Amino acid sequence: MIPDSAGESNNTMTLTLLIDLDDTLLNTNMEAFIPAYFQALAKELGTYVAPDIMLRALMAGTNAMNTSDDFSRTLVQVFDAEFYPRMNLAPDVLRAPLENFYDNIFPSLGSLTTQRPEAREFVEWAFSKGYRIAVATDPLFPREATYSRLRWAGFEPEQFEIVSSFENFHFTKTHPAYYAEVLGLMGWPDGPVLMVGNDIERDIKPSKMLGLAAFHVENEPASTSGPEAGVRGNLSDLRRWLESTDLSALIPSFKTMDSILGVLSATPAAMNGLLHGLDETTWAREPSAEDWAMIEIVCHMLDTEREIHHMQIKLFSEQNEPFIPRPDTSVWASQRDYLHENGPLAVKEFNDARRETLNLLSQIPAETWERKARHAIFGPTDFLEVIGFMADHDRMHLQQVWNTLKKL
Repeated sequence: MIPDSAGESNNTMTLTLLIDLDDTLLNTNMEAFIPAYFQALAKELGTYVAPDIMLRALMAGTNAMNTSDDFSRTLVQVFDAEFYPRMNLAPDVLRAPLENFYDNIFPSLGSLTTQRPEAREFVEWAFSKGYRIAVATDPLFPREATYSRLRWAGFEPEQFEIVSSFENFHFTKTHPAYYAEVLGLMGWPDGPVLMVGNDIERDIKPSKMLGLAAFHVENEPASTSGPEAGVRGNLSDLRRWLESTDLSALIPSFKTMDSILGVLSATPAAMNGLLHGLDETTWAREPSAEDWAMIEIVCHMLDTEREIHHMQIKLFSEQNEPFIPRPDTSVWASQRDYLHENGPLAVKEFNDARRETLNLLSQIPAETWERKARHAIFGPTDFLEVIGFMADHDRMHLQQVWNTLKKL
């Protein structure tokens, strides 16, 4: 289990902030910005494709990203699979003009935005408190476009632990799994987490579905009412609120079906991001005698998925009040010689095994999530709690992966 940090004092807790960009850190006015962006892009690519065809392809690619729940494909892969075939063009044809556009033309669109002085003041204050900050902007833009927007806001990308873009993310903010992917890439930090954003549908609701606390940044006073709005105000209000809030109240709870499924969906996505490009030596290196090598962690997760998680789900689907055994997995690494397995192949097989897990769960009737059972370790339990243990196991080992990478 991941250690429970609820007992820490407010003064020693490290808060993790996930902060939206557009109309949160930067005045963007998307209704003016998006048409100008599309027109500039259509003009730049006009030599290669008619503007109307390009714009339809762009919208199709964007829609595909918004609906994708494929943790094995980055959003840029999802986008490209729609965008280029609809224009009957190979990606190589547009590589140079697209690079020129984002390097030299897109930055000029900054004139359509304005900085928020209170945003810079808030971020500087948050860093002075030792808070961890990710820029949780919807990853619908390329990295260079996102970095430009951050600079328009008065920041440098290097200031933040994570800046989400379509090259390095697998979900958009329509999915609770997006927020789990951000936290997974940050090593599933212990302690309080707060999502800060201006959009109820893409910032507030999905982050709350995952189990996070959220602060709704309002551009106009009392612009939103109702329980979904929650705690709200401007960034100056946010600072005052954080200064007077017991941060232990912001510790996430991953106890609902939505939050558990969000974590389970995001785990392979975060693993794919964290482990991409590791060389063979790094895969098998143990930071110390007490630490597992990366390949041992992944193989353990893979075999647990296949031999324990799948078994547990099937027991619940076949029996009314099943007994849930828990085999001793601590001996697997040495018994099964994990150190000599292939790292990238193990990650791929874990993706496949997790896809089967989610498929099995999708076939479980809603009433089965309340089915009682007896767990070999935890005693009386039910299906929801057992699947929650799987999500806890994910979080613990993603934290282990992240810490191991730091040591390496």
